[in-house]
Amino acid sequence: MSRHSTLDTRHCNLRSRQGFTLLELIISITLLVIIIVIISGAMRLGFRSITAGEKKIESLERLRTSLSIMNAQIQSGLPLTISDQGGEKKYYFQGTGKSLQLSTNYSIWSGQRGYVIVNYRVERDSTGKDTLYASEHIVGMEATRETKLLDAFDDIRFDYSETELTGEEGDSWVEEWTDDTTTPSKIRLHLLSGMKEWSMIIPIRAKGLPGGIRG
Repeated sequence: MSRHSTLDTRHCNLRSRQGFTLLELIISITLLVIIIVIISGAMRLGFRSITAGEKKIESLERLRTSLSIMNAQIQSGLPLTISDQGGEKKYYFQGTGKSLQLSTNYSIWSGQRGYVIVNYRVERDSTGKDTLYASEHIVGMEATRETKLLDAFDDIRFDYSETELTGEEGDSWVEEWTDDTTTPSKIRLHLLSGMKEWSMIIPIRAKGLPGGIRG
């Protein structure tokens, strides 16, 4: 074999080895990119799951806290009255399916410190969901504070009963309380979200007396 033939053979082998190395590099980079994409997707999915879990926990905690506040305010309700223009005394209490007003000695912001008038109202947002707001002011003062208690429910409403039973069996419930000379024995809060439905019955401890307690 001549010297030129040997050099040509070595040159071809070198080019082949260089070409094979380049191919391996391309394959390695491709595999690395695929692995990075898979890991990134898994991380995004994990972050979404964590975020969804945190939002669910936050929503449940908000629900628990809001229901606890409402339970404390309604159970601490007081039969305060106010005189109208004719001098007739009427209770602060007013109740419909989508709103509730009562006097209580439990404040959302101050706890059990003095008498406050609390107003709950349900409003429907642009998405068709119900939101429950609460506002209150101290008796004899006009300054009002407001907060959002519940939101994103398909239905939020109140019912009222004058029976003394603590359960629903045998109770007579009405969607609006029209008697302004007395107060109901208990209030039922109804919540609907998708296929889930909740009802909470809250008794009013202090019953209305003739003449009530003047506010």
